[in-house]
Amino acid sequence: MIVYLDGQFLPEAETLIPVSDRAFLLGDGLFETVLVQGGRPFLWEQHWSRLLRCAEFLHLKIPPDESRLRDGIRELIARNQMPSAILRITVSRGGGGRGYSLRGADQPRIVMTLHPPALAPAATAPPWRLITSSLRVPAGEALAVYKTLNKLPSILARAEAEAAGADEGLLLNTDGDVAEAAAANIFWLTGDRVCTPALASGALDGVTRRAVLELCRELQIPVGEARSTPEQLHACDGVFLTLTTLGIVEAVALDGRPLRRSPLVRVLQDAYQRLLAAAASAAI
Repeated sequence: MIVYLDGQFLPEAETLIPVSDRAFLLGDGLFETVLVQGGRPFLWEQHWSRLLRCAEFLHLKIPPDESRLRDGIRELIARNQMPSAILRITVSRGGGGRGYSLRGADQPRIVMTLHPPALAPAATAPPWRLITSSLRVPAGEALAVYKTLNKLPSILARAEAEAAGADEGLLLNTDGDVAEAAAANIFWLTGDRVCTPALASGALDGVTRRAVLELCRELQIPVGEARSTPEQLHACDGVFLTLTTLGIVEAVALDGRPLRRSPLVRVLQDAYQRLLAAAASAAI
């Protein structure tokens, strides 16, 4: 595997990052996970925009401009011969002095890697079984909307799910409301209305979340933000999750109890696949 490191293309085994790097020491950085199909990153503009918003919030200067980063992505895809892949962009604040101060930490580091896709092109992800995690995320947490390198709650929620034989962990916030899943945003249906938690609940500002909200509007499906508890999800007409690697994933069980299934989930999955197919033929 060829890796991009600060403008260089190196074999993975030769990619060395100092132990003084703040991403390793403190989780000081951000990342983006981007679906690549047909040799092109899907929803690139949205991912780039979120990366910039996160970098600004973290007071972290991104070294290359967008055109240079796009050129690097194209070359990385070509060198690895992976027109279908998962692209991971990791930005570290780089090295600095010991401790939390930003003084001297002014040389950010960018790493880009490609990984095999989770699904074949045009495939639909199998449904997931969920459990409610014992962890809680802070309601109103400003950092929650960004993809920072601090993901311990998600890691532990996924570990709980796997230990219970489920596919994903559902995270509640400190108010007891559904916020998100370990690696996905969550939606539910009440009749023909699609609902999702507000970002202020502690949810990630997901790129696929935004795409699905826009798809609902284009399809004239009523959509909006709302609050829910796990028990209320059992009374809903359907539940699904959204994430970059898999698109739209239907949820069929929560805490060992079956969830209702709505044909509207399939409608949205088909619309998402059409969006993906159309984007695969467009230049980034």
